Amino acid sequence: MCEICEVWTAEDLYPCRVCTRVFHDGCLREMGYLRNDSVQELTETAHTSMGWSCYYCDNINLLLTEEEMYSLMETFKQCKIIPESCLGSDDFLSYKHFVSRQLFDEQMTEEMEELELGQFSALDPEKRGQIEWADFLYHESIRVLEKFRSQNSLVRLLTAKERERARASFTALDQDKDGLITGGESKKAQHTWFRKHTKESQSCNVRLVGLCSPVLNFSISHVGPISESSPASSGSGKSRDQDENRQVDWLEFLKENAIYILAARPNSGAVHLRPPL
Repeated sequence: MCEICEVWTAEDLYPCRVCTRVFHDGCLREMGYLRNDSVQELTETAHTSMGWSCYYCDNINLLLTEEEMYSLMETFKQCKIIPESCLGSDDFLSYKHFVSRQLFDEQMTEEMEELELGQFSALDPEKRGQIEWADFLYHESIRVLEKFRSQNSLVRLLTAKERERARASFTALDQDKDGLITGGESKKAQHTWFRKHTKESQSCNVRLVGLCSPVLNFSISHVGPISESSPASSGSGKSRDQDENRQVDWLEFLKENAIYILAARPNSGAVHLRPPL
């Protein structure tokens, strides 16, 4: 039954990949929840393994409390970030410096700047040199959740569909069926939740989920390479090996991946929280 008109018709109903709601595209357009340029995306992805997020699940801001949202908007105001405007890399980096100084009382290092510029690149999949306001807002909302919510509370935000997909990913990685995978495999899975809207992925029918499953593709093509001197590629080889080889069970896997699953909800091609590489 359509969430908006509450009737069954012969028209196609398009399901949300996050929640249990379904919609008529005409109802979405009539209510202003679907722009004309988004209709094709809806019709080509909603019935595929990639899926489509409804207007409610697409809006990550709704995961924040009123206090968290107010605090975030106040921070924007203090940093002279203009709502509804695009941000260039200089604006983005200036904001990150401000947050680091004001909220965490620390100066950003060159390595931290490099990581933030990598995040900017992930938010700019079309390489236009600027990011949309909505993508910036979603990114900062996710950062609030990441910094101030516990992993258990993030897991509780996941829907049944998201848990089901996570379970399928874990099961596919657990090839010896002992209920354990490695830390390296868990980290690789963090990249798989961000699926780009490409012609190849849009043509992947839900019946071919085994072939087009995100479990089988551990890459984000529009997140550029990092230099050898960056913190993500440096550090103690021994400690890194220990982390890669540690054993991870299902519950720990869910905790480690919850924030990235939430960050992947929006339909935008941007990666709203860049996983460590």
